[in-house]
Amino acid sequence: MQVPQAVAYAVQQLNTAGFEAYPVGGCVRDLLRGLQPHDWDITTSATPDEMMAVFAGERLIPTGLQHGTVTLLKDGLPLEITTFRIDGAYADGRHPESVTFSRSLTEDLARRDFTVNAMALDLKNGVVDLFFGENDLQGKIIRCVGDPDKRFDEDALRVLRALRFSAVLGFTIEPETAAAIHRHKEHLQAVSAERITEEMTKLLCGKHVGNVLREFRDVLAFLVPEISPLIGFEQHSPYHIYDIFEHTVRALDAVKPEPCLRWAMLLHDIGKAKCFTLDKDGIGHFFGHASHSKRMAETILKRFRMSNKQAERILTLVKYHDLPIPPDEVLLAKRLNKFGQEILLQLLELQDADCAAQAPELTEARQAEHRQVRGMIAQLCGEGRCYSLRDLAISGDELLSLGVPAGPAVGKLLHELLNAVMENRVANEKTALLEQAKKMASL
Repeated sequence: MQVPQAVAYAVQQLNTAGFEAYPVGGCVRDLLRGLQPHDWDITTSATPDEMMAVFAGERLIPTGLQHGTVTLLKDGLPLEITTFRIDGAYADGRHPESVTFSRSLTEDLARRDFTVNAMALDLKNGVVDLFFGENDLQGKIIRCVGDPDKRFDEDALRVLRALRFSAVLGFTIEPETAAAIHRHKEHLQAVSAERITEEMTKLLCGKHVGNVLREFRDVLAFLVPEISPLIGFEQHSPYHIYDIFEHTVRALDAVKPEPCLRWAMLLHDIGKAKCFTLDKDGIGHFFGHASHSKRMAETILKRFRMSNKQAERILTLVKYHDLPIPPDEVLLAKRLNKFGQEILLQLLELQDADCAAQAPELTEARQAEHRQVRGMIAQLCGEGRCYSLRDLAISGDELLSLGVPAGPAVGKLLHELLNAVMENRVANEKTALLEQAKKMASL
């Protein structure tokens, strides 16, 4: 296993000064999986003061001296170097009240969360694996180091981290660890909304998220209580062969693993149960569910303290997820005017995934139509067709020169002209638009 030169240098400098030092945690896990790690952590027997002396003259950032961490910037690579340590009591269910520096690698590895993250790399002798993490890595298993109840009591965020690793890596959570997750889900209330959102987003974007949400639906429902009414809620529709929760999971699994798309898919039918009606033929309907889901999603995203930019995009996608987008050139121009190309294409992504989670006989025809629509959107945008005011061949100044009164009348007339262009009633040419403007304004 090859490590970057900067990592080898840092380890060598510490070794030369008489200290143990090992790459540790996620970087070792990724190396064993044949992947190139994004982050490099090094654990060492050196205290922070000793590290500062070893790397005197180097670019150092005292990232967290009280926890024994110094960041060395070498060859453009940030290396987090942390002293072997023993954590004290976790009174708040998130952070140790105290940290005791240690000279023992065994004590340091024993405090870590999961076996696949509790391996160190001896650059001369290979992997140091005291808790059989390599076996679990090969068996694709997430297992706590030691007692899972103790691990989750120490830090409740580990509950979500376990689910995230399972969703991203496709690993099974072993039974004792899984049972402890179910027992400790309510401890997540001790975790900040920002950290929950960060882990949830990574979880939702995992390739294997569907299976995780099904097995740990109680954890999801604790974090998003609005999910609970969807579980087992039959839709009584020939189009929907799954209950609302199963439909949601399948749709989420089918959409691209992009954060806004995955969050939108999780929330797109969150209001359905409250909109349910049954007609005289026993067919279920959910009139107005998209708008109701948008309102509920707004409350949920505020609770998660989602950034305004992301929340705005997610709410737009939820509100319009079932908006018809047929292969009609005039209507598509108007949709492009309302949403822009990026959002319109994302709505198609959502509708493809939504359809994939419905009755199979509907999927092929709908997705074929969406392919046609995508082609038409590409053509409209590629040809430079006019679907926004900035593309219009005249401006407000030219309307003023015609004698249109300054103020709201100018904007109103520009929008009327744009609508005429999109409906192919007038060419997007200056002369034609000026003539049309005169007629519309009775000048």
